[in-house]
Amino acid sequence: MGDVILQINDLTVEFNMYDGRFSRAPLRVIDALSMTVRAGEVLAVAGSSGSGKSLLAHAILGLLPGNASAGGEMLFKGEPLTPERIRKLRGSEIALVPQSVSYLDPLMRVGAQVAGADRSGGAKLAMKSIFERFALSEETERLYPFQLSGGMARRVLVSTAAISGAELIIADEPTPGMTLEQAVEALRVFRELADEGRAVVLITHDVDLACAFADRIAVFYAGTTVETASAEEFRAGESALRHPYSRALWRALPQNGFEPIPGRQPYAGSLPDGCLFAPRCPMATDECRSGRIPMRELRGGEVRCIHAT
Repeated sequence: MGDVILQINDLTVEFNMYDGRFSRAPLRVIDALSMTVRAGEVLAVAGSSGSGKSLLAHAILGLLPGNASAGGEMLFKGEPLTPERIRKLRGSEIALVPQSVSYLDPLMRVGAQVAGADRSGGAKLAMKSIFERFALSEETERLYPFQLSGGMARRVLVSTAAISGAELIIADEPTPGMTLEQAVEALRVFRELADEGRAVVLITHDVDLACAFADRIAVFYAGTTVETASAEEFRAGESALRHPYSRALWRALPQNGFEPIPGRQPYAGSLPDGCLFAPRCPMATDECRSGRIPMRELRGGEVRCIHAT
């Protein structure tokens, strides 16, 4: 792996919400979240809905709503990601493949939006090549976003990031609406971009597909990271993983028995004391229910669990 491109230390994200009729109170939705992404790496971020994956992307890119605030430390190539620096880097050195296709400008033809992401010239040629890979016809560049199907729009968004020249690409659920072949091709493109020396953060529900292309998997639960493991460890099976939630996530995959996890993920504002997974964890003890559990290094990865071995 290359140099560290993105370093996040103890990130918190809070929303200033009304508490009753007139007063407001902070609602913490991301807490003590830490992760590192290096040049040449695809880091997949996995977890159930509501675990904070998309909020992480928005925090990195300075796209949180007005009633939100972020704390902790975010560094891009060793320098703090201040709001002013984010605005300068966004779209040039940091590119987003957003979850919503509404990010496409409805008043601009597709070709102008994709080619406009290319900062080094040769935009038309690069666009033609990437469109061919995603089975998008030449006519696509002359269309407006409303004329695209959902799957086409997502492929256009991936194309925009792919030719942007950005050193860090954050792909937030880039494959829904695509066929399996198109999704595999999209992830193959991200893999190739990483192999060229870029850093890719792939936010996804599809752990199976991510394991085929990612280097590491960061597992999110209730607004924080509970484990970072190699993709190889996910492929090796349950016993290679460290955290009980990661193992439960592995067992929930269709090919591994499709075993559901009892209980539900806690909501922000009603988080349990101690380990956030303790109410659902068969390994939980009294020690797990007191104080926040820190991340620690274990077997070449990281885990937030006192019982992990």
